Formats: sequence, structure tokens, C-alpha cells
Amino acid sequence: MSPLTPAQRWSALLALALGGFAIGLTEFVAMGLLPDIARSLLPTLYARSTSEAVAQAGWMISVYALGVVVGAPLFAALTARVPRKKILLGLLALFIVGTAASAAAPTFGLVLVARFVAALPHGAYFGAAGLVAASIMGPGSHGKGFAVSLGGLTVANVIGVPVITHVGQSSGWRVAYLIIAIIFALTLFAVLATVPAIAAHPNGSARSELRAFRAPQVWLVAGIASIGFGGFFAIDSYIAPVTTHVAGLPASTVPWVLVAVGLGMTIGNAAGGWASDRDLRRSMLSGFPVFIASMVVFALVSRWTAGLYVGAFLVGAASLFLGPALQSRLIQVAPGAQMMGAAVNQSAMNVANSLGALLGGVVIAGGLGYVAPTWVGVGLGLIGFALAGISYALESPRRRSAQAPLPESA
Repeated sequence: MSPLTPAQRWSALLALALGGFAIGLTEFVAMGLLPDIARSLLPTLYARSTSEAVAQAGWMISVYALGVVVGAPLFAALTARVPRKKILLGLLALFIVGTAASAAAPTFGLVLVARFVAALPHGAYFGAAGLVAASIMGPGSHGKGFAVSLGGLTVANVIGVPVITHVGQSSGWRVAYLIIAIIFALTLFAVLATVPAIAAHPNGSARSELRAFRAPQVWLVAGIASIGFGGFFAIDSYIAPVTTHVAGLPASTVPWVLVAVGLGMTIGNAAGGWASDRDLRRSMLSGFPVFIASMVVFALVSRWTAGLYVGAFLVGAASLFLGPALQSRLIQVAPGAQMMGAAVNQSAMNVANSLGALLGGVVIAGGLGYVAPTWVGVGLGLIGFALAGISYALESPRRRSAQAPLPESA
């Protein structure tokens, strides 16, 4: 492709990040609107038992996670020969359809179907957008490229999710999803106007992408993300009761604690992209101990107001520092299947989401208190750290000294 001016480069990167922003909205806004959704779609059950109705509405979150897990490898295989820009446009079109259908579906069952459809392009978008961003930024920019695409998602947690949640609570949850569909439409036009045409991998095919699953390292690194990153979700899923029951703060402070998490995620993601491009092995093997330490700090100081905010920020920053490293590592161990490696990371992250929330709920139900999920997170982080060490220990010295595969040159 033709060389890009700085203005063209940044316009394209911002368009890709806007997609991540919209994905962050469609994935996380449901968490704050579950009571409204339950009251609207499950009125009989809601009148009988609010908690049961809200719990059933929670299937919207689980179904979305399932769609990500299914869609990421599926689209990575099906689009192996498709130019990157066309992939992005097709995925954004599917986001628009699924999110608009979520706003319009008349019954709870149809809303679940719409949420599943809306989730299918999630992983493939981050994979394709990360590769395109890395290509635009030039050789040796895998980490920074994926940080750009993930950066939109982290900003969504700081700004977008609280705002759209407020809109949904005041104007209706369907309005919230309609606004998100409009943001996806704006992203599609931005990508169409600013992102340069980038060819698919010259040897790409569905078979070559699926061949990535033959590599034990792909499964091992996916396990690192699925288990090790589960520690973040064990904490984040139950940060509201920690705020209100452990720190003793009013419910109105929960969004501000989430803002602290989001700010940490944004800073950690940017630092992680830079660090993983400089030394991927070091950033991962040093990132996990810092992540584990941040969770220990959170467990020890979250009962105090200042400690809660500081701990939440540290957990967000340390967790997302690992995000670009895990993404780059999966591409590194699947050199002939870049799209699959990039997409599988998103599937693994959603497995981590389910695993962390599940185990955190188990210890809370067992009467161990709302801080107990944090110690579960510490355990998951230690397992992830051990798996990361095993992954690099199994790698041959020659392979270890080689750089990660370079993105297509811009």
C-alpha cells in the first residue's frame, strides 16, 4: 500500500480504536442494566422475585461470552483469504445487525439470540484490527497495534459504559443498545474512509489457520490467558459488593470505583503494548508477578476508601499490561495463522471472564466473604504465571531468540 501521512495513520488508528470502544459498550453495558432488562422482558418473574429475574437476565452476559468463544476461531478460519479491510467492514456490519436486533427483539429468547449474533464478530474484530494497526505502525509493532485496538475498549470502561448505562436507566435499555448500534455504524464509515487496503496473508487458508490448533504452545498460551487472566474477572465481577459491604460506601460510588479500574486498564494497556514490543518474554514473565502483587494489595486494603480506589486502579493497570503480551505471544506461537492466534486470545479472555466470575461466586456462596474472590484471583494468577514459565521453558533456544513474526509492512 502507499505510504501514509501522520494524519492518515492516526485517523486510521482512531477508527480502529472506535470499534474497540463500541465493543466495550455492547459487552459491558448489560451489567449495569440487568434490573431494567429483567423488569422489561421478565415482568411476571420480576414481580414475584426481583433477584431471580435479574439472575435470569444475566444469561445475556453468558450468551455473549459464548458467542465470542464460538465466533473468534470460526471467523478467523473463514476469512483467512479475505483482505483485512473487508474483514473489518463485514464484522462491523454484523455488529450493527446484532446490536440493533438486541434493541428491537420483543422477547427475552430473541434478545438472547441477538446477543449471541452480536458477539460472534467480537474476537475476530480485535484480531483483524490489531493486525491492521500493527501493519500501519510498521514492523515490530505487534504489541502497540493490539494496544490500539484494546485501547478503545479500556476507554469505554472509563467513559462510555457509565454514560450509556445512565442513558439506559433514564430512557430505557433499548435506547442504550440503539445508540451502541449507531456507534458501530459510525465506526464502519470511519474504517471505510480511513483504513488503507491491506491484503490477506499470501498463504492464508482455512486449513492453515486451523492448523494452529495442532501446536501445543497455542493451547498452552490460551490456557495462560484463560486461567491467569481469570484473576481480574474474579475481582471485577464482585467489585460492587466489595465497595458497599466491605468498604461500607454507598452504591453511588460503585461507578467511580469502576472508573478507577478503567483508568488503570487504559494506562496498563498502553504500557503493555510498548513493553511487549521491546521484550515480549520479559514483559510477560515480569507482568504476572506484578499482577499477582496488585491483587494481594487489593485484598489487604480494599476495606478502606483510599485503599479501594488505589487497589482497583492497580489491578486494572497490572491486568491490562498483560493483554498485548498475551495477544502477541499467541501470534508468535502460531506464525502461519496470525488471524487465528489473534482471535483465540479473545476466546480465552471470555473463558477467563466466566471462570473468574464462577469461582468467585462459589467462594462467596460458601460464606467466605466478598474479599474471598480476590484470593481466588491470586491463585489463578499464580497458575497463569506457572504456565507462562512452562511455555518459555519448552521453547527451543533458537526459537526463543527469534523475534515475533512481523506484521505486513506498511
